[in-house]
Amino acid sequence: MSLHRRWSEWIGGQTDDTFDAFWEEYSSAEERIYRDILQRYPAVPQGILGELAESYGIEPVLYMGFLDGINSSLKEPLPLEKFDEQSEFTLDIDYDVLLFNMHVAAADYLYGLEEWDRVFSADEQEAIYSRYRRSKTVIREPKIGRNDPCPCGSGKKYKKCCGKDA
Repeated sequence: MSLHRRWSEWIGGQTDDTFDAFWEEYSSAEERIYRDILQRYPAVPQGILGELAESYGIEPVLYMGFLDGINSSLKEPLPLEKFDEQSEFTLDIDYDVLLFNMHVAAADYLYGLEEWDRVFSADEQEAIYSRYRRSKTVIREPKIGRNDPCPCGSGKKYKKCCGKDA
């Protein structure tokens, strides 16, 4: 069974009783990995999955979870379904997308890391956060009333024109 499949089954098999322990283990490992990557910026992270997992003191399946999470923030996504412990890879990270995705995931323990200061200035971090906030803002178009002029420009009332079929 591939590591990605094991990861998917492991995360899907969590119960209310086991989730807190799982999340504590995963989030602390994820934080350690991201701290290391951000401290080494601009170096491009690369290596063999099993060796990297061992260097962080975690199981390879947990490292696969990290890869699954960061995959959408890579310039070229990795074929994770084909990965095993001997798979060699390079993480060509789009740091702008990564920070944005951390906001989307509400991972304050990750987007709040002080190591981000090595990658982005405070203004750049604020701009990414502002872009995230704007992406969540719902803008409602003004409602067209029955007796308002039709937006098609015919000069008729909406109820006698385009609103007739609505």
